[in-house]
Amino acid sequence: MRRKPKQTERLTLRGKIFRLRWLFWSVALFSALVNLLMLTGPIFMLQVYDRVLTSRSEATLAALFALVAALFLAMGLLEYARGRVLARDGARFQSELDEPVFIRTLAVAKDPENQRTPATGLRDLEAIQRLLSGPAPLALFDAPWAVVYLTAIFLFHPWLGWMALFGGGVLVTLALLNEFSSRKPQRNAGEARAYADLIENEFRRHAEPVAALGMVDAATNKWVEKRDKALETQILASDKNAVYGAASKTVRLFLQSAMLALGALLAVRGEITPGVMIAASILTGRALAPVEQAIAQWSPFQKARDGWRRLNRLLDQPMQEPPEDALPTPKGKLEVEGLAVGPPRAEKPTLQGLTFKVDPGEALGVIGPSGAGKSTLIRALAGVWPPRAGEIRLDGATLGQYAPSALGRSIGYLPQQIDLLDGTVAENIARLDPDADRERVRAAADLAGATELILKLPDGYETLVGAGGSSLSGGQKARIGLARALYGDPALVLLDEPNAHLDALGEQALRAAIDAVKARGGAVVIVAHRPSAIAVCSRLLMLDAGAQRAFGDRDEVLQKTVANAPQLVAGQGVKG
Repeated sequence: MRRKPKQTERLTLRGKIFRLRWLFWSVALFSALVNLLMLTGPIFMLQVYDRVLTSRSEATLAALFALVAALFLAMGLLEYARGRVLARDGARFQSELDEPVFIRTLAVAKDPENQRTPATGLRDLEAIQRLLSGPAPLALFDAPWAVVYLTAIFLFHPWLGWMALFGGGVLVTLALLNEFSSRKPQRNAGEARAYADLIENEFRRHAEPVAALGMVDAATNKWVEKRDKALETQILASDKNAVYGAASKTVRLFLQSAMLALGALLAVRGEITPGVMIAASILTGRALAPVEQAIAQWSPFQKARDGWRRLNRLLDQPMQEPPEDALPTPKGKLEVEGLAVGPPRAEKPTLQGLTFKVDPGEALGVIGPSGAGKSTLIRALAGVWPPRAGEIRLDGATLGQYAPSALGRSIGYLPQQIDLLDGTVAENIARLDPDADRERVRAAADLAGATELILKLPDGYETLVGAGGSSLSGGQKARIGLARALYGDPALVLLDEPNAHLDALGEQALRAAIDAVKARGGAVVIVAHRPSAIAVCSRLLMLDAGAQRAFGDRDEVLQKTVANAPQLVAGQGVKG
């Protein structure tokens, strides 16, 4: 069963790798046995050349061949075993980090600055997983055995040992040159590819306005420009890897031939036997194979290394720990005192000095000019953006004292831009709860006045809405989004421009829903530009330039802040 880390647990990639140490130890054991069995070929050649050919004994040859067949079978099984273990190493590593990386990716995405930065956390995790599951770790485990093979070659003859050592030095030098020359192009290629994907996702999400405004050609040109840059940098990095990969392979093959030539010379002089000549050539190839394999895996290694660096930054800070003591379900008493709030990385808060309260059964309207900070306030009340100063309390407890899941169930939130999730209408209303009660889903739809329009959809509640609700109209998304906000009878309902996409019937259903929330004792906060939306509000909060200008009884605030307020109120049919 997957272990779920605490949100405050400091997650480190080194720690996760360390937890898999017993699997890596098993791979190391298998690698030791495989490399010992790799000596089968050279020893067999020694015996054939120096014993079988001189004795002309067929029985000896048959016995040796049977032994060699059994040893190579064992080596093949061990190779298969260590490959399976490595695949599971990588899978377990990714499995344990998938959830925390996904959660942190969502958390940092709340920062508007990060929404313009490619989210590469999961892609980086996959790059590390592919490296751990591939041939690269095998090269690492095989590398120490190169010393054993080189020692054996030196024992055959010092000249052969020095030639093999020189060849190994050349290959290591090629590997280092490959690293220095391809590091920057590989990193640039990854960044360019991520930005091209980000642009493609943005244009796909906004395909309708892009097409309607005649932006298809311009959007295509911008995407192609980023895509071409990614391809150019990738080709540059691949060319450099290919150069050093080809050079290393050529050097290794030449070195084996050179070892044969030197061995033949020594054999002619009588300093070694022909069997030693063949065995030394085979051992040289085996000793240098890990270096060549490392060069061949350099591109995946660089991607994984860059991903490791980015993932460490993402996982560096622990998330807020859910409170251990469960608080009772709030009734909807909202208190805000001295609140200052803004986007997470903004130097100055967007709103400052806000103090107000909303009692259960009340609706507060938030008004003010564009850019006054109304949506910022709603995000803070929903717990999306934490306060810079001051407090937001729900039934006396700060939002941070509630477990995130419990707080989410207690709050109904309808953002200004309504994006439904890819799934059915019922799943969206139920907030993706797999155990949702269908009666509660229908009750929320009834409350939002959305039942009739849902039943007119092709499959009713089982209609797939598409990513972002792409298959629905703006009015349909607004009504379903309102039903989602009302699902589960939340104590506090936050509505940001809820009537922006509604017709007259939709506004009537909205007012009825708000009256129903008030009647059951819930609190409602409504952000509105149109005065008709505040007809159901008993109190008003006016914001301007990030500050609180007025708060109190609706009619009193309107009379103080809006020119010709009595006529405006009468024209909108607002009742006290």
